[in-house]
Amino acid sequence: MTSFSELTTMRVGGEPARFVTADATDELIDAVRAVWADDEPWFVLGGGSNTVASDESFDGTVVHVRTRGVERLDDVDGRVRLRVAAGEPWDDLVARTVDEGWSGLEALSGIPGSTGASPIQNIGAYGQEVSSTVVSVDFLDADTGEFVRVPAANLGLGYRTSVFKQGRAGVVTAVEFALRDAGGASEQVSYPQLAGALGVDLGARVSVADVRSSVLALRASKGMVLDADDRDTWSSGSFFTNPVVSRQGASELPSDAPRWPIDPEPEDQVVPLGETPAPPPPPTSGAVKLSAAWLIEHAGVARGFRLPGSGAAISTKHTLALTNRGSASADDVVELARFVQQRVLAEFGVLLRPEPVLLGLDL
Repeated sequence: MTSFSELTTMRVGGEPARFVTADATDELIDAVRAVWADDEPWFVLGGGSNTVASDESFDGTVVHVRTRGVERLDDVDGRVRLRVAAGEPWDDLVARTVDEGWSGLEALSGIPGSTGASPIQNIGAYGQEVSSTVVSVDFLDADTGEFVRVPAANLGLGYRTSVFKQGRAGVVTAVEFALRDAGGASEQVSYPQLAGALGVDLGARVSVADVRSSVLALRASKGMVLDADDRDTWSSGSFFTNPVVSRQGASELPSDAPRWPIDPEPEDQVVPLGETPAPPPPPTSGAVKLSAAWLIEHAGVARGFRLPGSGAAISTKHTLALTNRGSASADDVVELARFVQQRVLAEFGVLLRPEPVLLGLDL
C-alpha cells in the first residue's frame, strides 16, 4: 500500500485505507463522486508538497490527481489564455510558458506541487502571486454535487488563502490563466532580492528566461528546489505563513521588524457555468503583514536547530522550512513546529500559523 511518506515532499505519514489514482479528468470526477456517495472520509492529493500527514493510517480514501493537459484557448484582450489540468506539475507549466515567452508566472518558478493546488493556496514568490493570472477555476462542489466555473474575482484570493481554504469543499479539475505575450519580456520586477540577483532596478523588465533562472538559483540557495540528495528540501517549503496583524499590533514590534501594509480579500462568491458574477466589494486597508522568518530568527531559533532526539530540524538554509533529516516522523515535525510557535508567541505575542495542510495532526 502507498503511504504519505512516499507521496509527500516532507516524506512522513502513514497509509490510507484506500487509494485511488486519477489520470484523466473524467476518472477524477467519477472517483470523487463515488467516494462522496459512500459518505466516507476523503482527501485529494496533488503533488504532495503542501501536505503533512499523521503517522497513523488515514481511515478513508485518498484520490491522487495525476491529470495532464495544457489547452490554449482563444486570446482575449491580447492575453494568452490557457486551461490547465489540475494534475499538471506546476513547474512544468511555468517552464512551458517561459519557453513560449509569455509572462505572468516566471517568478513562480521552482515551486513544487500541482497546478490545481495553485489557486487554493494562492501561491506566490518574488513579487508575483498566481492571483494576478488566474481567470477561473473549474470546480466540482462537494456540497451541491454541481460542476461550476468559479471566476477569479469570486475565489477570495488573498495571502495564501482562497474560498477553498475557508471551507468550500470539493475538487479543482482545471485552472484557466491569462498571460501576457510581450516577446519574452517579463512582468515588472517588484521584489528587491530578485532585482539584486538580476542586477536591475525595481520596476525593470528583463527576459522571462532570466527571471526564471535567477529565481531557481535563489530558491536552490534556500533549499526550496526539490533535490533528493539535499535533506533541506525534504520539507513542505515554508512551514509558516507570514502573519497578518493589525497596524496597532505591528507598531508594538521592534522598529527593525519587517512589515508590509496589505488589503483584506473580497468576499467569496461561486457562480455556475455561464452566469455572470457580481462585482467584488472595494478593498479596505488596515492590516499589516510581518516576516515569519524574521520573527523565528529573532525569537532565538536558528537555522539547523533541532530538538534533542528528533529527526526533524529547521533547514540549514532557510528558517521558515521544517525539514526531515531522514528519519523524522510526523510527530517530530509537529513537535518542532509547536516549539517554534511557542518561542515566537512568548517573544513577540504573535501566533504563527502553518501553511501546509495538516492531515490527522493538530498544531
